[in-house]
Amino acid sequence: MADRTALDAVNEVLQKAPARNFAESIELAINLKDLDLTVPKNRIEDEVPLPNGRGRDVRVALFGSPEMCQKVKGVVDVAIDPPALEELLKDKPRAKKLVEETDFFLAEAPMMPTIGRRLGVVLGPRGKMPRPIPPGGDPSNLVTALKRSIRVRSKGNRTFHAAVGIRTMPPEKLAQNVDAVLQRIVGKLERGRTNIESVYVKTSMGPAVRLW
Repeated sequence: MADRTALDAVNEVLQKAPARNFAESIELAINLKDLDLTVPKNRIEDEVPLPNGRGRDVRVALFGSPEMCQKVKGVVDVAIDPPALEELLKDKPRAKKLVEETDFFLAEAPMMPTIGRRLGVVLGPRGKMPRPIPPGGDPSNLVTALKRSIRVRSKGNRTFHAAVGIRTMPPEKLAQNVDAVLQRIVGKLERGRTNIESVYVKTSMGPAVRLW
């Protein structure tokens, strides 16, 4: 079938999807082909900034020294210094809740080994291992970028999903987000777009409309 624009697909999805009493996510369903997904380099795992944001609050947490935590106060949603980390590690339900409620984690590089050893079992499977930052650095710009980003993970699957916004966002802005995500994914694939079999746009609970 001939390609259509992202805006055409988004508008059709919004017209077809039943009304809900909450703001559904708008998602891409991407189907890959001609890739050996047992080879790690063929899997997609990326943080993609959206030109128009996600349409909802994005939570970022940081593990850092007391000095770093003071520096990022009011920038990140949660700042965890070494004593607070030790307390968190003693309370597994609270640690799991923090991971589930937080979209992205950052950590000063010296704390990464402890986090990997003690929290890796919770963070790793969810694709939420912290991004390391240099000791004493200023992650404010990175936090700002993450707050309008999504994490895209194909893992070992040929079909995977990526949320590009919510239904209450203007269609034009959703379409721009769609194009940004697809451009990033195509750039990561070994043979670019030829490794994509199809792309659908859908609401989280509604019908899918083919884009590619």
